[in-house]
Amino acid sequence: MDENKFDVPVEKQIFYAVLGFSWTVYLWEAYLSYRQRKIYRTTTHVPQELGKIMDSETFEKSRLYQLDKSNFSFWSGLYSETEGTLILLLGGIPFLWDVAGSVTARFGFSPEYEITQSLVFLMLATLFSAVTGLPWSLYNTFVIEEKHGFNQQTLGFFLKDAVKKFVVTQCILLPVTSLLLYIIKIGGDYFFIYAWLFTLAVSLVLVTIYADYIAPLFDKFTPLPDGELKTQIEDMAKSISFPLTKIYVVEGSKRSSHSNAYFYGFFKNKRIVLFDTLLEDVSPLNKGDEPQPEQQESDEVSSEPKAKPKNKKQGCNNPEILAVLGHELGHWKLGHTVKNIVISQMNSFLCFSLFAVLIGRKELFVAFGFTASQPTLIGLMIIFQFIFSPYNELLSFCLTVLSRRFEFQADAFARNMGKASELYSALIKLNKDNLSFPVADWLFSTWHYSHPPLLERLRALGSVKQD
Repeated sequence: MDENKFDVPVEKQIFYAVLGFSWTVYLWEAYLSYRQRKIYRTTTHVPQELGKIMDSETFEKSRLYQLDKSNFSFWSGLYSETEGTLILLLGGIPFLWDVAGSVTARFGFSPEYEITQSLVFLMLATLFSAVTGLPWSLYNTFVIEEKHGFNQQTLGFFLKDAVKKFVVTQCILLPVTSLLLYIIKIGGDYFFIYAWLFTLAVSLVLVTIYADYIAPLFDKFTPLPDGELKTQIEDMAKSISFPLTKIYVVEGSKRSSHSNAYFYGFFKNKRIVLFDTLLEDVSPLNKGDEPQPEQQESDEVSSEPKAKPKNKKQGCNNPEILAVLGHELGHWKLGHTVKNIVISQMNSFLCFSLFAVLIGRKELFVAFGFTASQPTLIGLMIIFQFIFSPYNELLSFCLTVLSRRFEFQADAFARNMGKASELYSALIKLNKDNLSFPVADWLFSTWHYSHPPLLERLRALGSVKQD
């Protein structure tokens, strides 16, 4: 009988297992970050094998930038983990659910209107997350990114952008969530199949409309002007049967001096997007010494940030841009995009199937403070975010390993197109422009890097002479 005194209810076992695993993951991540910070602190001179591709000034700038980012990540991570723990221990989730119920009751909705209460809960939760995350985002943008020359935003632009993001997110999240909850409610024994098909349809629609209708709400997209670069891109696309329909340049320089390029679209409707900071001849960051035309729209001067000119040349020349796009198109030609979609949807179907098995387990709800009700949205949160967390960590690592493999294959594709030398120099330029530190702890990079470290990519491209 004495043994019964030490029996722990299954609800408590679930709760503390979730909490314990969360802190285990945090401590593991903190250990990996400590190893990488040690690299940043101790590697103060350019290694011999990097001597020909990186000068000591750029090396030191990248070291200090990454060290600041790592220190910031430590404190923001500690805050996030502590906040999540306190929310669980103090019953923050059931408390917020009750607050949402009180709000809906004021508008005449009884507890039977679970979907309505779920939407209010979701809005309050995302608002809480946005407010508590704002100081960290402000510090990252206006202290760290500003200090190292990347931030191009004014405070007014930043806050306006944050409000716009929140509103757009709610406009998408709330209708999608309400339909998903409704499908789960009326779907019967096979609701998980219908729920999976619905999320698949939503993801395909969002991918299709994002760059045309959502992204332009935040950044200006303009067609790439006719000229040599556009012709060369179109010729390269034709050479591998890539169904290119449009090429855009996005005005990323008003937000940050980091650069990027990507493609999107389904079937015979593919588009390529280039950041203006990637284009050496277009980037406003290279025009500090050139006379600027008079502002015609004076009423917008205060709200739109101006690109702050840099002392060094930024971006890639046309042959290097073609090499970067050769790498990106390699992802398409080699089926990486389709493979990622298939993996994602297989995982989604598996998770919904397991959710169908677990949603009826009352102890899962009791473990997190829901003794009187079992709301579907809360079940989704508990099962997908907490119960699946060990599986999610394992899957994330496997996808990271797969991503690195895909990156090597895409580099090899560009090399086989005869663009090894140009990709070699482009990778070095992009590494310098973004102040990426070329030395990494092996365990940290294995766990975190979705792209191989610079030296590994250069070695894989072969021995290419550089000026």
